[in-house]
Amino acid sequence: MVCLHSLRSLAPAAVRGLIRQNRIPIRNTSGMSAGFNQANIVILHKSLANDFENFCQANSGPLPLLYRSDVGEWKCPPLSSASDIRTDCPLYRRYEHGIYTESLTSLEGYSKELKDMVTFYLGCSFSFESAVQKLGVPVRNVEQKRNVSMYKTAVPCHGVGLFSCNLVVTMRPIPQDKLEAAVLATHPMKKYHGAPVHIGSPGFLGIEDLQKTDYGDTVHIHPGDVPVFWACGVTGMEAVVSCKSPLAFTHSPGSMFITDVKNSDTPDPLTKEVPVVVQISSDPLLYSLVSQRMAERIRLLEEIVGIDPGNRGIKNLLIKDELLKSSLSLSHAKSVLITTGFPTHHQHVPPEETDGPPGALAMAATLQALGKKVAIVTDERSIDMHKKIIEDSIEQGVLKTAVPLLTYKGETPNCAVRFLCEDGDPTAPRFDHLVAIERTGRASDGNYYNARKVNLKHLVDPIDDLFVAAQAVPGISTTGIGDGGNELGTGKVKEGVKKYVRNGETIACDVPADFTVIAGVSNWGGYAVSCALYLLNTCEIHDRYLRKAIGFPKLSERETWAASLPSVRKEEKLLSILVDHGIRSGVTGNLGMEVDGLPFYDAHSDMIKRLLEVTL
Repeated sequence: MVCLHSLRSLAPAAVRGLIRQNRIPIRNTSGMSAGFNQANIVILHKSLANDFENFCQANSGPLPLLYRSDVGEWKCPPLSSASDIRTDCPLYRRYEHGIYTESLTSLEGYSKELKDMVTFYLGCSFSFESAVQKLGVPVRNVEQKRNVSMYKTAVPCHGVGLFSCNLVVTMRPIPQDKLEAAVLATHPMKKYHGAPVHIGSPGFLGIEDLQKTDYGDTVHIHPGDVPVFWACGVTGMEAVVSCKSPLAFTHSPGSMFITDVKNSDTPDPLTKEVPVVVQISSDPLLYSLVSQRMAERIRLLEEIVGIDPGNRGIKNLLIKDELLKSSLSLSHAKSVLITTGFPTHHQHVPPEETDGPPGALAMAATLQALGKKVAIVTDERSIDMHKKIIEDSIEQGVLKTAVPLLTYKGETPNCAVRFLCEDGDPTAPRFDHLVAIERTGRASDGNYYNARKVNLKHLVDPIDDLFVAAQAVPGISTTGIGDGGNELGTGKVKEGVKKYVRNGETIACDVPADFTVIAGVSNWGGYAVSCALYLLNTCEIHDRYLRKAIGFPKLSERETWAASLPSVRKEEKLLSILVDHGIRSGVTGNLGMEVDGLPFYDAHSDMIKRLLEVTL
């Protein structure tokens, strides 16, 4: 018998020879022939071969096809010399009508049946482990001499013919400060699953307990490690089960076919984009991926809207990358609740201002175009007016689809959680993300103030309670967009508001959001969010991460997404609609103010043009 340590440095042909002679005591090939690629194996009757190949192409993350054999072919010339698929995996599985019946150390006894079968060689994550290690990233399963942990998920693959199953993933615990290195190492290796499909809490994938693997071994997670999940070729086994073929074979999980192809030969030469890892939630833990190029463009959007046209001191409130993190979180969300409404004209009916609704509707339009559920919650006294604004916006082409309107009065204990969650169950939130834009925010004394310290509490429903309650509901993130520090969600920067903004000690909002986007005008912040969402969803790295590397890219929908973006024409129409409903500008006292040499109102059009220049 041969010791494991010596197998690490042996050439693939030598290891395959030892496996063929049954001289290796272990079945897990992780770490063997370090620096060479390994492959998952699926063997099916020739009548199923075309559908399975199409299934692989439709789910290329878990099933990157390296080679499809001819019917009855036992060798694989592109991947190895002098190999025999009947003998060169340490352990195989036999399936009959979709049922796993036994494990085998050789398929030579089925040589007659194999003459009518086709072998598929699929990329394996063992192939990238040495590349990861070269960047100083520990591979815990190798350290612990265990098979990698594998889990069935609740994520459905794109079905083809008789093949229909859920994604299977591998999990490797990675130290938090090594996440970027792990992603950088694996991103170019598309033939071997590429970059991770999920980083963070396993619950997002429908995995309940990391201690209960479906395949492989449980790997100990060290303090400071983050669970990182890659698409896994064992998805092919689940596909075999689903098709219920009378006879099929696969490798046994972890018992791979070792090829003669070096890791260094496999990076995708077309992979030019560099991925960036961004944490967007701590409870539950969630990271996202975006290309460095798109991240820089979103940072430019943040810089463009972060000017201070009124010299109110808001530049001191800016937090770098809040727009990036907020838009990433919104991109992951399925259901979003938006709130707006600042009754600054308290002696006028209606008391609302024009800042807020345009930005809210711009975000709603883009979110809807991306396929997300969107609703708006506002004050009960203004619900009829907002219904008419939405109806007019659809008629004028500003919106394509109606946005449901809700109200919240906060009349009973715990009603905020009941509003946010199904049957008041914190484990079943109705919304993934709450966004406040130019929404009156509650100060530390419980009142609501405009910039002049006028108390507006009698005009405001306690929608702040929803943001407070969301802090205790895992899975709901929040964003506040403001331009003065007295808006809902800007409690995150309240100390800066008190120090730098006039009347800040009194007016500062006390209610924080997870992300606070500060803009010279709140509408601009909403427009920037819409543009950032477009950029993210046209980013191949982010798109792949969102769909877990299954199915096909959604980039063909970019024209629909682009049509949903804010524009000068849309803003002009919407402002006209708001004025028709008696809503006044919030800057009527600053008509002479200039922004970058432009009259204030012209600056709005210029701002939209600048944002679109960065975006499109």
